Amino acid sequence: MNNTETLANIPPIVARGAEWYRTLGTESSPGTKVMCLSGHVANAGNYEVPFGITFRDLIYGLAGGIRGGRTLKAILPSGASAPILAATDKVLDTRLTYEDVAALGSQLGSASIILMDETVDMSWVAMKTTHFFKHESCGKCTPCREGTYWMTHILDRVQAGGVQAADLALLSDVTHQIGGKCLCPLGDFATSAVVSSLKLFPADYEQHLAVAAAVPAKPAARAKVAQPVS
Repeated sequence: MNNTETLANIPPIVARGAEWYRTLGTESSPGTKVMCLSGHVANAGNYEVPFGITFRDLIYGLAGGIRGGRTLKAILPSGASAPILAATDKVLDTRLTYEDVAALGSQLGSASIILMDETVDMSWVAMKTTHFFKHESCGKCTPCREGTYWMTHILDRVQAGGVQAADLALLSDVTHQIGGKCLCPLGDFATSAVVSSLKLFPADYEQHLAVAAAVPAKPAARAKVAQPVS
């Protein structure tokens, strides 16, 4: 099975040669890449650019920046499967190559880049991506099957306003029980947004803790969440 983009690159390479193709992009990531921009971007779409363009030049130079003049908060560089990146100057000035994005702790992958402005709650993003991977899981291996269930269960609680600190500790523990323990990469993908959002955007979770502290969850609801096994 081949990616359509790979097949589309073959005719010009055959016609002009590999050396010509390598004049595009960078030494380690030669050629061009179709970057798919979506989310809170002024001009969403597919942009074919040489590898090596920066996030900043792609987003603000070609795609018109963030919709409504808002501030860019976070980037998913490879759709739901990649760790979230905080939109710092370091990240924005990073070249879009497989190696440079990996050095940030994420991955470029298919370059399905999702942009999120300051209005987005990253715990909500983690919840949405986890529900997706729970649905996509084949259920064959226990870490993925049970882990995605518990992650969605806890993240739903976060959004419902009944989360406590112990829930977030359990959430973090569950991600460690999934990562590197599954039969295929889907389990690792499922934890990406959860782990990165907990690390980079703790305030987005803490605001839900504050709400829950002000309005405690009903005892019956609390009983549905198991406690970590010591």
